[in-house]
Amino acid sequence: QVQLRESGGGLVQPGGSLRLSCTASGSIISLNAMGWYRQASGKQRELVAILTSGGSTSYGDSVTGRFLIDRDSTRNTVNLYMNALKPEDTAVYYCNARGNAASTPRTFDSWGQGTQVTVSS
Repeated sequence: QVQLRESGGGLVQPGGSLRLSCTASGSIISLNAMGWYRQASGKQRELVAILTSGGSTSYGDSVTGRFLIDRDSTRNTVNLYMNALKPEDTAVYYCNARGNAASTPRTFDSWGQGTQVTVSS
């Protein structure tokens, strides 16, 4: 019912920057939280950044100070600005959105298919 479209992944050199975008579409009544997680090879999924409906942001410890998340509520879109990228940022990045939908079940927890970010020289 709620689908997420991700864009912006790719290859970037260490120290470079990249922007990821995620747009939610479907029968959305409200978005309670929307953001990004990542999973590197051989590691568990971890929080990158998330933005709640109240405007609060949470960042993973490893990205605090380097990444910034913002939103365009008119488009149900969040943007993740990644700066000073490091090789250890290499991972598949997954968009996640939680909220309320117009149909049963009236809550949703949707995931994008993932976009690869590779930081390498």
